[in-house]
Parts: sequence; C-alpha cells; structure tokens
Amino acid sequence: MAKQVIKMPDVGEGVVEAEIVTWHVKVGDMVDEDQDVVDVMTDKATVEIPSPVSGKVVSISGEAGELIPVGSEIIVVETDADAETDSEKPAEGSTAAQDTKDVASSPADETPTQPPADVTKEPPP
Repeated sequence: MAKQVIKMPDVGEGVVEAEIVTWHVKVGDMVDEDQDVVDVMTDKATVEIPSPVSGKVVSISGEAGELIPVGSEIIVVETDADAETDSEKPAEGSTAAQDTKDVASSPADETPTQPPADVTKEPPP
C-alpha cells in the first residue's frame, strides 16, 4: 500500500490560507477519486476539495474552523501500491522528446512581413 499526501491547493489568486468548513470524510473512510473530502472557505469563496485518488483515509489535518496554509498537508489517503496518480505517470506513447519533435516539424503559420524600413534616409527638415 502506498500513501498519497494531499495538500491544500491554491484556491485563488492571492489566497495564502483557507478555513476548514466541513469534513466529508473521517479516518478509516474509503474515498473515490474526485470525491469531495473537505469544504474550505477563503475570503472570496467556499471551495470543495476533491480527492485526486481512491483509497482509505489514514489521517486528516485540522478541524472545522482551523486555518490551513496553501501547500500544507490536509489529508493522507492509502492507495494500492501499484496505482499511480495521473500527475505521476506519463501519457501512453508520449514523451517530452516526441512532443518537442512534433512541434518542431509542424509548419509554422506564415504571415507576410513588411520589408524593413530604410533607416539611412534623413527625415525631411
């Protein structure tokens, strides 16, 4: 079994922390990928934070009313050892080198350009 640490995401421009409003899970609960696990409130909005993985909740950080800084651990989910999150595994058949090659070999949009201005002439008096 592997443990996946879920951190408080950046939920808005200029937001550095959020207040926990409601936990939808508790330690020992099973969660599905994209299931909302906690609601947090900023000075701008209330946001639902989903789990990026499926598994068993092994710990949660904070209680309702507590402020959690962006980037700090909010929940740990135990997943299957062989499972990888989408952000960790590359897309099938895709590598950075292939992506670069595809971009480099595609023809660029050609737009007509104006000839350079003649800078040797003096402006009229």
